[in-house]
Amino acid sequence: MSNNSILVVGGGFAGITAALEAAEVGHEVYIVETNPYLGGRVAQLNQYFPKLCPPSCGLEIQFQRIKNNPKVKFFTMAEVASVSGGPGAFDVKIKIRPRYVNANCTMCGDCEKAASTSVKSEFDFGISERKVAYRTHLFAFPQRYVVDAASCAPGEMDAIKAACPYGAIEANDTEKTVDLQVGSIVWATGWKPYDMEKLTNLGAGKLKNVVSNMQFERLAAPNGPTGGKILRPSDGKEPKRIAFVQCAGSRDENHLNYCSYICCMASLKHVTYIREKNPDARVTVYYIDLRTPGRYDNFMQKVAADDKLTLVKGKVAKIVECECQSPIVTVEDAVTGIKSEEKFDLVVLATGMQPSCAGTKLPVQVPVDEDGFITGGDDKGVIAAGCAKLPLDVMKTAQTGTGAAMKAIQTVVGR
Repeated sequence: MSNNSILVVGGGFAGITAALEAAEVGHEVYIVETNPYLGGRVAQLNQYFPKLCPPSCGLEIQFQRIKNNPKVKFFTMAEVASVSGGPGAFDVKIKIRPRYVNANCTMCGDCEKAASTSVKSEFDFGISERKVAYRTHLFAFPQRYVVDAASCAPGEMDAIKAACPYGAIEANDTEKTVDLQVGSIVWATGWKPYDMEKLTNLGAGKLKNVVSNMQFERLAAPNGPTGGKILRPSDGKEPKRIAFVQCAGSRDENHLNYCSYICCMASLKHVTYIREKNPDARVTVYYIDLRTPGRYDNFMQKVAADDKLTLVKGKVAKIVECECQSPIVTVEDAVTGIKSEEKFDLVVLATGMQPSCAGTKLPVQVPVDEDGFITGGDDKGVIAAGCAKLPLDVMKTAQTGTGAAMKAIQTVVGR
């Protein structure tokens, strides 16, 4: 007998959309998410297209729909260990890492106060630190702390446990395995920023005042490390001259061979952040081509009208830093042919989107291209959605999530 439940791998915007669309027509759905929270990359943004609203706005509605729908079950800090069987009858093993915090948690924060060790924050892409007992962000769902036991100092877990007035700390929590039987699988594992350390000519992620576009999102976000003030990481000063380097690692046969679709739009969006927070800052965008598809062209025209913004068609050859840690950018202007060196207070690299599963072996048998994007698998009952399939913005990601839900339903109903 065919199983009509659906597994969604990835709890970002694509995965949540697919899960809810399937659950709301009556299918039992399981979401498996590797992070301690649902919401994916969108949760890390300051604002997102098309309306430039904060992520809590769109995600809060989705979280309410999940809470109110008993057909949606989710596992955080979890990953797919193995998949066997086929369409209509998949057997999936899920591995769940210990969170060390149970459902008694009220997010009071006493565990965080009791923790003494700090490590780099993954949520802020390493530009801030977090305690070993932490919440990733204010509107995290589920609303529950996490304890990073591997980074705890001797005796620290005991201090954290003793500080909790609600008995929420499970010091002996262990890894668990869950066995699921499902009829179809939606693969929505999203994307990761291209590794800056590979961009040796652009500072290899070592220059203090050269940040990635996603690090810049965190600098601009009110729940970020600077409370939403755009400041230089080296000295906390407000930058007066800011440069954006487009296609940092994209459209480059040595790195990512393709255009990541959203990087030009993201940088133009970042210009609006700067204008709002640092009205007098001068901004230069170095680009190969400005790609602003469809209705986004209107947005580009509006941003380009800013008299403190300079758009330069030219390839950045290298970035070094001076004694005061200000980045010096070497660029060749493609129109005039003139090579010049420009000094800035802060440089933002528009690093590309790489599928999260790039460089890993998938537990499902689906075709994958040389860049790691999933190119098929529908006929095998595994449907790719969102940025696991190709680089997309949030709106198109949601559309692919809806499409994947329909295909997943057809897989289980049509048997």
